Amino acid sequence: MKILARKLNRDTTEANLRSLFEDHGTVQACDLVIDKETETSKGFAFIEMEDETEAEAAILALNSTELDGEIIRVKASEKTTPTPKKVLSPDDQQRKETAESVWGKKK
Repeated sequence: MKILARKLNRDTTEANLRSLFEDHGTVQACDLVIDKETETSKGFAFIEMEDETEAEAAILALNSTELDGEIIRVKASEKTTPTPKKVLSPDDQQRKETAESVWGKKK
């Protein structure tokens, strides 16, 4: 089960987070989300636990608890589905192609 931990202190490390969740079961992965430009934490992470019972117990035990001076929020990560591409009608496709030939293709 994939778990979302948010409202993390920017100084919280993956090791701290992994240790916290390992108190409740086996952690398969712990991924702290890092800003590419600043190379600092964005304040949230994804934790994966194989055993759903352990994951649910971790969520219940850790939500609204303190970690590194912050009250964190922990919940099951929502599954996302890709947004389907818009299918243009033949008339809309013709208008698009005409506009691209006149104005140039959008990047």
